[in-house]
Amino acid sequence: MTLRLPYGTYEPRPEPLAPAPHGAPLTSRRVYSAAHVVADPYADVSPDSPAAVDWDATLAFRRHLWSHGLGVAEAMDTAQRGMGLDWAGASELIRRSAAEAKAAGGAIACGVGTDQLPPGETTLPAVTAAYEEQLALVESTGARAVLMASRALAAAARGPEDYLAAYGHLLRQAAEPVILHWLGPMFDPALAGYWGSTDLDAATETLLEVIAAHPDKVDGVKVSLLDARREIELRRRLPKGVRCYTGDDFNYPELIAGDDHGFSHALLGIFDPLGPLAAEAVRTLDTGDAKTFRALLDPTVELSRHLFEPPTRFYKTGVVLLAWLAGHQSHFTMVGGLQSARSLPHLSKAYELADGLGLFPDPLLAEARMKTFLTLHGVDQ
Repeated sequence: MTLRLPYGTYEPRPEPLAPAPHGAPLTSRRVYSAAHVVADPYADVSPDSPAAVDWDATLAFRRHLWSHGLGVAEAMDTAQRGMGLDWAGASELIRRSAAEAKAAGGAIACGVGTDQLPPGETTLPAVTAAYEEQLALVESTGARAVLMASRALAAAARGPEDYLAAYGHLLRQAAEPVILHWLGPMFDPALAGYWGSTDLDAATETLLEVIAAHPDKVDGVKVSLLDARREIELRRRLPKGVRCYTGDDFNYPELIAGDDHGFSHALLGIFDPLGPLAAEAVRTLDTGDAKTFRALLDPTVELSRHLFEPPTRFYKTGVVLLAWLAGHQSHFTMVGGLQSARSLPHLSKAYELADGLGLFPDPLLAEARMKTFLTLHGVDQ
């Protein structure tokens, strides 16, 4: 049971960690897993083609997350929104997943963006109208809306006042409180200078001004800056009743555990491969046992930091590899051909770290598939 990896040999773990499904919701924290999409491997498409999605496997993965009590964050960055999944595919994904959530009794929040706009220069009214169209769709499904950071808004806005105007307009007409979304440029370089400034202190003030003007329309804010100190400072300044959702895939255990002044809820891409283990950890936190929570989740940080290493936006490749190795899909193919975005050594290390954590329900299946993958890439077994 030894694998030859590009940088040496590895002996797989013989037994999985395998927490059993537990459909009851988590109580001490709101936890959403941002979920990936499964490509249709038989579709005759190119990287520039509209996304071809395997809907059965995609929705089955969401049922897997709900079965452990996690919420699903749908049609967001982890689902390759803007990196292979266009608005036509995202809108169908939102409709299908929201219907599945109702049937399963699972929590769901869906991304609202502006990606139906054509490439090139745009205007603030066009950006606002695009947001309105997507917000209306998400609200019609009964899902909670996540107002995603918009490349088009980042390009069209001339300063903080444009963000205040655009978000103020959207929040005034939102039927239910929404989650705001601050995605840093490490996840998407086109979002540099979001909230009207490359100075993160100034950007934070603009975000807080948006929230302060409409606290009844903001459920929370998702922070994905990979900066624990900045997230803690922000969450301490949020109005009462407005949640902080960590999107920090480097420091999530300490941020979710919290301190004497509060804690973060979670909306995380890393909880796609960590779903069952993450749910088990939060259940121990529900009982007040922060020590066991950290003992379960701290060892996963090495894997997460590896998957999200620069260029961070390509973390989806490792996430989908692990889903294939875990048996959640029958192939390692991604929309937009993104399976080629990470190197063989990177993906081999992802396998090694995930196997060491016991993340694969069937270690022999994961080993066999990894051997096939390595052989295909010239590493004879």
